[in-house]
Amino acid sequence: MPVPAYIQVILPLRLEWEPCYRLPEGTTVRVGDRVRVLFARKEYVGAVSAVDVQPQTDENRILPILAAEEGLPKVLPEEIKFWRAVSDYYLCSIGEVYKAAYPALKIDQEEVEARVMERLEARLERLKDKADKARRDDTRERYKAEIEAVEALLRGEKPAAVPTPVTLSPAQETAAATACKAFEDGKTVLLHGVTGSGKTEIYLKLAQETLERGRNVLFLVPEIALSRQLEDRIAAVFPDVQVFHSGVSAARRAQVASRIRKSGPYLVLGTRSALFLPHHNLGLIIVDEEHDTSYKQDAPAPRYNARESAIMLGVIQKANVVLGSATPSLESLYNAETGRFVKVDLKERFHAGEDAEIRLIDTVAERRKRGMTGSFSRKLIHEITDTLDDGGQVLVLRARRSYAPSVQCTECGKIPKCPHCHVPMSLHRGPDRLVCHYCGHTEPYTGICPSCKGELQPLGAGTQKVEEELTALFPDRRIARLDGDTPDTEEAAIIRGFAEGNIDILVGTQIITKGFDFDGLSLVAVLQADSLVGQQDFRADERAFQLLEQFRGRSGRRGKPGRIVIQTREPEHPVYTRLQGSDDADLLAERRLFGYPPYTRLVHITLKDSNEKRLEFLSKELRNALLAAFCEADTPPAVIGPYAPAVDRIAGESIRQIRVTFARNRALTSLKKTLEKTLLSFGKERKYTAHLAVDVDPV
Repeated sequence: MPVPAYIQVILPLRLEWEPCYRLPEGTTVRVGDRVRVLFARKEYVGAVSAVDVQPQTDENRILPILAAEEGLPKVLPEEIKFWRAVSDYYLCSIGEVYKAAYPALKIDQEEVEARVMERLEARLERLKDKADKARRDDTRERYKAEIEAVEALLRGEKPAAVPTPVTLSPAQETAAATACKAFEDGKTVLLHGVTGSGKTEIYLKLAQETLERGRNVLFLVPEIALSRQLEDRIAAVFPDVQVFHSGVSAARRAQVASRIRKSGPYLVLGTRSALFLPHHNLGLIIVDEEHDTSYKQDAPAPRYNARESAIMLGVIQKANVVLGSATPSLESLYNAETGRFVKVDLKERFHAGEDAEIRLIDTVAERRKRGMTGSFSRKLIHEITDTLDDGGQVLVLRARRSYAPSVQCTECGKIPKCPHCHVPMSLHRGPDRLVCHYCGHTEPYTGICPSCKGELQPLGAGTQKVEEELTALFPDRRIARLDGDTPDTEEAAIIRGFAEGNIDILVGTQIITKGFDFDGLSLVAVLQADSLVGQQDFRADERAFQLLEQFRGRSGRRGKPGRIVIQTREPEHPVYTRLQGSDDADLLAERRLFGYPPYTRLVHITLKDSNEKRLEFLSKELRNALLAAFCEADTPPAVIGPYAPAVDRIAGESIRQIRVTFARNRALTSLKKTLEKTLLSFGKERKYTAHLAVDVDPV
């Protein structure tokens, strides 16, 4: 009687182990093959992670696989290795990483593609048969041409294209050469280039050299909107660039995955999810705007940072990694300081332009002398008028979408709040409605207080109202808005319209501060800048500086002088001082003094529960369990909490957080494992696993 064979399977579930299954007699699978199995009476498609395993449980209880999914592509060994690295670092299950890499929709698309490939193969056989039977030479040649075209499709090939050479300035050549020397030493490169210095050209040069060596390139950007503008620039050099992000159709994403799985060399441009494509033979990974918090996945697990994950992938693929930014994160500057990265400076603007002039406007003083018209000071209105009269364009930043962040009753003073969250509702126009920006709850807006029937008055101004004010101030100008309420179908057209000079003034949220390159932009303005610097977070000043410096860099391109005007109630704030010339040393020294990252490592544990009393009790119990688990460590991590965050109720669930601060030393890895085991044990014993979320290196 033959001995049963057993395999280990990764399922797209939050499991702390990889289930074991029996192979039916005569069935053979290898690591990376996809199999359909039953787990808890539900069907799943899993990835085989090990074969010929020794069962650790009663063999009679081990289920057989339902089927080997021969039509689905095999998972590469490098993919599984990457999943394990992400799982270990971010304290989540490998199944959660697998689910992120191969979501259900993607699997469905692959099944569709498998059927398409079957039809192509059948068509190929018919064409070959017809070619063999053809009597005329011209008919035979026509069939042969069709056969070659179908074979190319089966290989995932496209017509060859000749790339355009990339030309660098002397300063860029020096930076690129320094980066290549660092790559030879096995180091990650931090390219610190001032805005407008031509970092993109260096990326493209390094990418071109990598592709010429027959290796592949992954180019990451933080936002879809940035990807859309950058795609045109890259396509001018690499016509066959593959684009991968959530704004691309599921069918197209499946085609990109199939293309890079089957052939190379390739260049993929994408957002953070592009890390989980079936990469092979990667030679270069580029992380543009590496400081951007959009690289961090907040939910669901894995709560990974694409910057750190890209470095992990680079190690696995033996690929060079370059991180680029005009305002590097303090974590990256620290890594350069300690020798983990090599910092390459690019201090010259590509077109020899000067940094944009900074002008601060004190709105408190302006209001005293009646120098404000709505959200705009008269000084800023004059700046905008002069810019437009000179043929320039204007970007206006207001870091809040909506018409008004909240409304208040003029009689009883009540501010309508979301019934599911502890936050005020924002007023949106067209149609008029109150919206919760946390859970999405929406109510019709009548302008009448539900409590006393008094009049509701909008408080403050969001991007919708700013757009309305600009239209009133400049009725003859072309004005547009870009924020989270802008439909995806219109976003690209707005960016293209501004880039082509068809829009005079563009108002928006933080999205307009990203790495766009607009030739005609000469003035950028920030309204209510205090909302950027007034947050209660140890990273608030760093983030505010990065955003303002990035925004400042959007103006004054192509050698033209630019200006940034900042309206604020606190013009003496240290962020503005730093913007005018101080360095990062003070911020790093402050982080060291107070024991914040990058000198320590943070893990946030979030607990959510609809029952607040139970949440209060169990969050304290978890804190006690953590303190007990760490009590014997030589350098036990600090456990702070549980505490209620600023927004302590979202979508009907109360929230508590516990912060664990680890010292950066050799015990870090083992202490993180202790944390993980304690959380798993606590979740099981209290049946509370679904209420816990772990965020390693929160941003």
